[in-house]
Amino acid sequence: MKVIEVIADAGFLDTLVAIAEQHNAIDTWFGGTGEDGRKIVRILVRPEERQAIMDSLQSSLVAQKNARINVLNVEVTLPRVEEAAEEDETEKKRKATSATREELYNEIEKGARFSGNHMLLVFLSTIVASIGLLEDNVAVVVGAMVIAPLLGPNIALAFATSLGDRELMWASLRTNLAGLGMALVVAIIIGMVLHVEPRGEEIMTRTGIGPAGVVLALASGAAAVISLTTGVSTALVGVMVAVALLPPTATLGMMLGAMHWQHAAGAALLLAVNVVCVNLAAKLVFLYRGVKPRTWLEKRKAKQSVVVYVTVWVVALLILLVVMYLRGRLQV
Repeated sequence: MKVIEVIADAGFLDTLVAIAEQHNAIDTWFGGTGEDGRKIVRILVRPEERQAIMDSLQSSLVAQKNARINVLNVEVTLPRVEEAAEEDETEKKRKATSATREELYNEIEKGARFSGNHMLLVFLSTIVASIGLLEDNVAVVVGAMVIAPLLGPNIALAFATSLGDRELMWASLRTNLAGLGMALVVAIIIGMVLHVEPRGEEIMTRTGIGPAGVVLALASGAAAVISLTTGVSTALVGVMVAVALLPPTATLGMMLGAMHWQHAAGAALLLAVNVVCVNLAAKLVFLYRGVKPRTWLEKRKAKQSVVVYVTVWVVALLILLVVMYLRGRLQV
């Protein structure tokens, strides 16, 4: 539960109160008018109504340059708020996202930023993952996935296409490619220096792909978006995404550095399938959750990017599944 705080010209008070009443706000209160002619209005809202109220407020205040909307956390409110009446399944599905579009953007955009800290974490996590793979130590591999910052850029890419936000799309794509590129280069150097042999179980399991691997990657992408849109902590989900991306990348790099071409091809196929599945699943869950732009023009642009995005990932996944099948037949 949160409070939407609106700071706007006093003449908009009736409009703001009407919006709150229209969307069944729990409570509305306001103070006096400031020296600048603005008034603060606070609206206590249920999670399922927050996005609708935010959209209405933005539409009403779009021409007001000095207006501001803040979303404030509420830990406890007394007396307790009664639960909303039972809704049909369609309405429940429509209101499934408890975080607003704006809150999601604020959270997801951080993960798409390219920075020295991001690259340093990728560098360190790749070294730790490579050591774990070489020593066949599951605990070390898991430790590497805890610090690997690979969740943010992938989820940001799917989110950006939902909104048709090209700037965020390119930023997330750049950060994702830079991170995976860094991990690959570091692993290649390790493979060249240490003359890695594909013997351990941890390495061998990353040189091939089966149905279980596809399901894992799809589940990782879906779980990541669900955790974000429902306000659940993404720490463990980040580890799930790292499971799908970091170990295959490290294995691919070490196999390339050690010139084990067949094993490198298997790791490359696993990595490609995982990248496609994580992004496709994330995009589909964003669609299911109803995450979309506010205005008609933005929705039209977003619809075009969504069609292209989903089509590209579906076609890529089908091609990779065919390659998986053919590779499996050749190895029999």
